[in-house]
Amino acid sequence: MSEPTFQADVIERSLQVPVVVEFWSPRSQASSALSSVLANLSTEYAGKFLLARIDIDANPQLAQAVGVQSVPLVIAVLRGQVVPLFQGALGEPEARQYLDQLMTVAVANGITGRAEPVGGPVADSDAAAAEPEPDPRYAKAESAVGAGDLDGAIAAYEELLKETPNDAEAKSGLARVQLVKRTQDVPADVRTRAADNPADVEAQMLVADADLMGGHVEDAFSRLINTVQVTSGDERNAVRLHLLELFEVVGADDERVMKARRRLMSALF
Repeated sequence: MSEPTFQADVIERSLQVPVVVEFWSPRSQASSALSSVLANLSTEYAGKFLLARIDIDANPQLAQAVGVQSVPLVIAVLRGQVVPLFQGALGEPEARQYLDQLMTVAVANGITGRAEPVGGPVADSDAAAAEPEPDPRYAKAESAVGAGDLDGAIAAYEELLKETPNDAEAKSGLARVQLVKRTQDVPADVRTRAADNPADVEAQMLVADADLMGGHVEDAFSRLINTVQVTSGDERNAVRLHLLELFEVVGADDERVMKARRRLMSALF
């Protein structure tokens, strides 16, 4: 993949869908292992991101331009901006954590398209992995997010959940959009308020939201669990429900969520 091709197939596509770029080498066993993991996750995420693989041996100038020092290296591109993800061969659970956080950042930036190959695939040095067709059930909500209509997206997800209450993707999508909406206008003094009063439920929940948006998942969870421990009645229940909503954002299978659930149970009982 040449630099002009990178511009067309990665940078331009990143305006509509997150692009995950894997720099690899056929000389690296770790690269082979990670490639399999990312291919599986690409199928699992059903077009929520576009996967591009770049062989650094075949494309040394592009690797140098990005600053690749060792492989495998994985970055993301959102709206033309590079977002570092991770380096080294991770297993599926660990890689999924990074991708889930990338999805949250993408929603926050109004990027909710689905990957569709344009002008041929973009995978294995020169192409991106072909993705499944987008699910039309989520089209209304995703279009609303892309247009900046968060209220419309929330209404669309809620409508879908009335029809299919156990739709995990709709639950996660609703939680992500609600998180983005809550963090649009966070008061400048909210961290001071939270530090001065551990029982200030509103402040603690807002700071937890901001932490999650910033990628500080465990800090957000710990803050709310600590707040559960120092509150009671309706306030405690409000914090508990808020934490459960953040669990939806991160994903039920995430190890950090499972750990926090155990801690929440201990705090409640």
